Amino acid sequence: MYNFSLENPVFVAYAIAASLMILKIMGQGWMTVYRMMKISAGYVSPEDLRAGPINKDPRPDQLEINDYVDRSRRMHRNDLENIPAFLVAGLLLVAVGPSLLLAEILFYGFVIVRLLHAIAYATKQSHEVRATFYTIGSAIVVYMAIHVIFVALSRSFD
Repeated sequence: MYNFSLENPVFVAYAIAASLMILKIMGQGWMTVYRMMKISAGYVSPEDLRAGPINKDPRPDQLEINDYVDRSRRMHRNDLENIPAFLVAGLLLVAVGPSLLLAEILFYGFVIVRLLHAIAYATKQSHEVRATFYTIGSAIVVYMAIHVIFVALSRSFD
């Protein structure tokens, strides 16, 4: 059985978790665009004020920060700061062949806390609530990286 094959249940768990997180990143980007289009505000670049099929009546105030749009943008930025590290650390974890139970706890645990973080952000929960979910997700990624290092080092001495 190959580590990076759908015959490997650890890889299957990773593939599911990674795909969900990729959909989260992409979906959040689309949510930001939807919000900008819905209220015709929250644009970030001066060229966004050029008239076009979507922005037919550009106004200078469209470049002002709009919390409805910017909240989604901040959520997207946060995903882009966290999910790529999970994708890499998770793939490296698959390579070292952890137990299925450990892999599922780490992979699905990360997915759950990222979704809870998104819900907390979208519903304007306190920084402490968001930070709790961030910290758990970050700890999962750090654990995966350290686990890979220890397994790789132990195998290099065999």
